[in-house]
Amino acid sequence: MEHLILVLYVVPVFYFLFLVWKWVDAKRDQECYILDYQLYKPTEDRMLNTEFCGEIIKRTKNLGLLEYQFLLKAIVSSGIGEQTYGPRIMFSGREDNPTLQDGISEMEEFFFDSISKLLARSGIFPSQIDVLVVNVSMLSVVPSLAARIINRYKLRNDIKVFNLTGMGCSASLISVDIVRYLFKSYKNLNALVVTSESLSPNWYSGNDRSMILANCLFRTGGCAILLTNKRAMKHKAMFKLKCLVRTHNGARDDSYGCCIQKEDEHGRVGFYLGKTLPKAATRAFVDNLRVISPKILPMRELLRFLVVSFARKMCHSSNKSTAGGTKTMLNFKTGVNHFCIHTGGKAVIDGIGVSLDLSEYDLEPARMTLHRFGNTSASSLWYVLGYMEAKKRLKKGDTVLMISFGAGFKCNSCMWEVVRDLQSNGNVWNECIDAYPPESLTNPFMEKYGWINQEDLSTFKIPDQ
Repeated sequence: MEHLILVLYVVPVFYFLFLVWKWVDAKRDQECYILDYQLYKPTEDRMLNTEFCGEIIKRTKNLGLLEYQFLLKAIVSSGIGEQTYGPRIMFSGREDNPTLQDGISEMEEFFFDSISKLLARSGIFPSQIDVLVVNVSMLSVVPSLAARIINRYKLRNDIKVFNLTGMGCSASLISVDIVRYLFKSYKNLNALVVTSESLSPNWYSGNDRSMILANCLFRTGGCAILLTNKRAMKHKAMFKLKCLVRTHNGARDDSYGCCIQKEDEHGRVGFYLGKTLPKAATRAFVDNLRVISPKILPMRELLRFLVVSFARKMCHSSNKSTAGGTKTMLNFKTGVNHFCIHTGGKAVIDGIGVSLDLSEYDLEPARMTLHRFGNTSASSLWYVLGYMEAKKRLKKGDTVLMISFGAGFKCNSCMWEVVRDLQSNGNVWNECIDAYPPESLTNPFMEKYGWINQEDLSTFKIPDQ
């Protein structure tokens, strides 16, 4: 009788422990690891220096003195240097008349360079890829860009494929999120994420100031990322995904319309950046932080925030000092070691720096990426990460917070944990990293073209090329 009672007590306990072990074991197969990533560095003949940028602007027929002065002010304050890259169509003088093949060739040049390097360095064969996610926002072709990769590398016919367009500069984290959900449903997968933007078919040839600004900011770039949830590959991984949060404010008309591809009054297609963009970005950023903060910050910081917030409300001291500002009372450095910020422009980097109370050391990777490679759209986050790696900042156990913004309007963020000390093999920053940060980030555009500001509208003539 005693043995029977003992069994009745012991069996449920062991069964409960078995269920706990099974749950924990299953969670281990749902982790999302980055095995490796490959940034794209175009060839040197595609570099956009000051003189060539001036030639491009001069041959844009619909621009006048006021537009020249506006563009000069924009590029001087942009934080972009002289070593960024553009599509080949710019160098043949055909940006006003792009063909479909121009856009496809631009993407294939990136695909076949970066994916080949990534697979060769990682030791992963194309037949071992289970998931492919491609995001290129402003080029949609048939067959899809993903199909072209499948054809080139002869990927398996049961591969899970996603081809994303229209997602904007925050698309790479959307791609990672798709992979993350697949990893929760299937064991032992390898995933390839390919992120870039096609500039060849998207040059704006009009004179609307809110649309010519995009011509100044965007540059050629891309990244291929290899991810896995195989626990046997954990020791080879570089990063482990801790959490990812996506915020989409498209239900608000001002957020939806502040960043949109459209035609101007003359029917010329371009990318419109509205005056409400900073407000929309701030709103999306705050909404995103509200969700991700409890996931990444220690309990002591959250409690401190609650106490300080309650005290300020009680003292009625926050009516002017905090309600009208953008600076958060949370100290994100208590839970984050490195900040990987989207290089949407100098103002974007400065704004996030003020909001999160970041130092120049924290902002350096984003500033240097903007200066060296420009705004490469969805792939820009990975160039910032590459800078950190090349500078040997990333140590085992460190955490990296990625923050990106995109049309819609969206703010996406995620946290990675560094799972081993990184040596920066095959990084595009390696050849120039010793020169960064430079003594000055001032570009020479004002020195070369500053005379435009002294010209008179009634007598101005476009100088000969």
